[in-house]
Amino acid sequence: MPGAWGAALYECRIAHVRTSPVRHAFTHRTYLWLIDLHHLPALPRPLRMLARFPSMTSGVSLRRDLERYLAGEGIDLAGGRVLMLAHARSLGYVFNPLTVYWCHDPAGRPLCTVAEVHNTYGGRHRYLLRPDERGRAEVAKEFYVSPFFPVDGRYRMALPEPGERLALTVHLERDGTRPFTATVHGTRRPATAGRLLLAAARHPFSTWAVSAHIRLQGIRLWLRGLPVHPRPAHASQQKVSAS
Repeated sequence: MPGAWGAALYECRIAHVRTSPVRHAFTHRTYLWLIDLHHLPALPRPLRMLARFPSMTSGVSLRRDLERYLAGEGIDLAGGRVLMLAHARSLGYVFNPLTVYWCHDPAGRPLCTVAEVHNTYGGRHRYLLRPDERGRAEVAKEFYVSPFFPVDGRYRMALPEPGERLALTVHLERDGTRPFTATVHGTRRPATAGRLLLAAARHPFSTWAVSAHIRLQGIRLWLRGLPVHPRPAHASQQKVSAS
C-alpha cells in the first residue's frame, strides 16, 4: 500500500553483467520511488533535501511532457493514471539511467509502458513499449548509452508493473548474442518519513553513487582495453533540463 504521501519506496539491488567482448559485472544497492504523476508527493520541508520531484521538465509538467510525447505516438491518456519509477533528486542531485512509466486508461487498464533512458552526456531517449501480460517487449536500440557499444541491436525488456516486488530486466541483443544485461530487484515499502530516513541512512548519497558507479565501471573497462565507439548525433535525443 502507498504511504502517507501516496507513493512507495523500493530498496533495490541493481546488477549489470557484460559478457562480450570481456566479462565484467557489478552490483549496487539503492532505493527507488514509485509515484503517481498526477499526485506528486508533498514532503514536509525538513525532508525535501532527501527527496524532491521536479515539477517541470522542458518548461512543462512531468505529466504534460509525457502526454505530449504519447500524443505524438497517437496515444491519448484521457486522464488515465501514470505511475513513474525513478530516483528522486536527493542532496541536490539526481541521475536516472532508466525511468519507467506505466500508463493506464481512465478505467485503469494498461495502455503502454515508456522506458526513458538517460545517458551521462545529458541526453534522454524514450522507448514506447506495448508489453504482453508479463510486461515483456522488444524494441530496436536507438540511443547511445555506453561508449563501449555501438548504437545497434535490440533491447528485450521485461518491465512488469511493480507490486510487493519489483523485478525489471533489460537485455541487449546483438548478432544473436546477449552481451549486456541489467536487472533491478526490490521490495516495496510505504513511503513515510521513517522509511525515507531509513533508506537514506542505508544508502547515503544514493543518487550520486549511481552516476559514480557508471563512470567508475567505464574507467575500468577502458583500462582493460575496450575500444570506445564515437558518440553519434541523435535526432531523437533530447537534452533534459529539470527544476
